[in-house]
Amino acid sequence: MIELRKDLPPMPKRMRGLHIEARGYPVPWFVQWIDGKPDFRVVDSSKFVKALKHGNCWLCGEPMGVLKTFVIGPMCAVTRTTSEPACHHDCAEFAATACPFMILPKAKRREANLPAHAPIAGYHLDRNPGATCLWTTKTFKPFNPQQGGAGILIEVGEPVTVEWFSGGKRAGADPVMESISSGLHHLWRLARQQGIDAMVEFENCYARLMPLLPASSPSDFPA
Repeated sequence: MIELRKDLPPMPKRMRGLHIEARGYPVPWFVQWIDGKPDFRVVDSSKFVKALKHGNCWLCGEPMGVLKTFVIGPMCAVTRTTSEPACHHDCAEFAATACPFMILPKAKRREANLPAHAPIAGYHLDRNPGATCLWTTKTFKPFNPQQGGAGILIEVGEPVTVEWFSGGKRAGADPVMESISSGLHHLWRLARQQGIDAMVEFENCYARLMPLLPASSPSDFPA
C-alpha cells in the first residue's frame, strides 16, 4: 500500500478515500485514469458533467453545500471565469498548499506523451501563474464561450471570501501583483482584438478585482 507523502499538509477527511499514486500524492476525483494509471493532466469528461449538474466537489467527488470554492489563477480572478468546477473550501485549500504545480512557481506542466484529450474552452494561458486564488461564492453560471476553444466555461459569482496563496502559503500582495502584471498584457491583447466594448469591459473587470487583492504582506494575516 502506497502511503501519503510526509511533507504534505493534513488531508481533509473527504479526500482520504482517494487513491494515492506512486509519488505519494492523492489522485483528485476529476483525474482521468489511462491504462490503469492516473494522468493528472487529463480531465475525466464524465466527472466534469457530473460536477456541474450535481454539485460534486472537483477534488474529492463528494457533494457540496451552498458555498463553493473555485481554485483559480489571478487572470481568471480578473475575468471571473474558469474552466474547472468548484470544490469544498478545505479541499481547495489542500490543493493550494500541496499541489506541486501550485506550490512551486517555476514548475511547468509536462507536455511529453500527453494523451489525446478535449481542448480547454475559450482562451488559456500556458504558464504557471505563481499565485493561486480561492474564490468562494454561492453562485456560478456555465456558458459557451463565443471565441477561442469550444466547450464550457464557468462564470463565478460574487465572492463571499477571496484568499490568495503562493508557494504553498498565504500570499501577500507582491506575488499576486507580479502574476497579474506578467499576464495582464495577454488579456489586454485579446480585448483589443475584440473591439472597444471588450476593452472597456476588461478595464472594469480589472478595477473590480483591486479591492479583493491580499494584504500588503503575509505578516498582516492573523496567526
